[in-house]
Amino acid sequence: MSHTCPVGPITIGPEYELTIIAGPCVLEEDAIQHAICERMQRVCADLGVPWIFKGSFDKANRTSLTSPRGPGLNQGLQRLASIRDQYEVPVTTDVHEPDQAAAVAEVVDLLQVPAFLCRQTDLLAACGKTGKPMNIKKGQFLSPSEMSYAADKAMQAGAGGLMLTERGTFFGYHRLVNDFIGLGDLADLGWPVCFDVTHSTQLPGGGSGRSGGRPDRAGLLARAAAAAGVDALFLEIHPNPEAAASDASTVQSLDAAEALIREAVTIRRAWRSCCDGAMTS
Repeated sequence: MSHTCPVGPITIGPEYELTIIAGPCVLEEDAIQHAICERMQRVCADLGVPWIFKGSFDKANRTSLTSPRGPGLNQGLQRLASIRDQYEVPVTTDVHEPDQAAAVAEVVDLLQVPAFLCRQTDLLAACGKTGKPMNIKKGQFLSPSEMSYAADKAMQAGAGGLMLTERGTFFGYHRLVNDFIGLGDLADLGWPVCFDVTHSTQLPGGGSGRSGGRPDRAGLLARAAAAAGVDALFLEIHPNPEAAASDASTVQSLDAAEALIREAVTIRRAWRSCCDGAMTS
């Protein structure tokens, strides 16, 4: 049985429009967030698709101890609340520790569990107990079928909905691969599936003290995922990617993100049309 995932006024699932989840990797100064929101509001309204703003208040898995981590819990939640109110858009952010879940759930519409933490029972249970919907990223070290256990933990704890996100699988050192058969296997678990475009282009640890990346392949992966029928696309964007405080090697520019989204929405609608035609023939 296929489920849907309600996020504020949005419903994510195969029968609905492709949902876009977009924002900077880590929350930066307000001008950065506003530039992203204004572009995404315009593009998604023009296309008639829903979107969710994403920004992390803390990045706890940085390669270096000196890497920027974000504004922290309190200030970060204030910024997310401001964005939610000003742009009337649902917001999401990472939760890294169980004792953060309740405070985060008071502000955001969707709790995101990072890939490296998707097996942490206490974290999954704490997020689920808030009653908010959850987006659990598949660990780079897990098979799609193993995500059923993470999903069960979240739902048994009381999560108000669930989505699973594919973001690539480790293939040797400094390399992620995307298995589109595995993407289908993930969808077969019955929960809406999101494809993380930009993190899938990472080369983990492949930079000097940071992760490298292949941002030039983001469009290729987004088109393939849309054709496979994913329910949401996740991408990190920035007005000036080279100056991004986090994931500068993979974030997309505003122009590149807009082009990518327009292509993906067209392809996803074609996929939906094919499915509808097959059901009526």
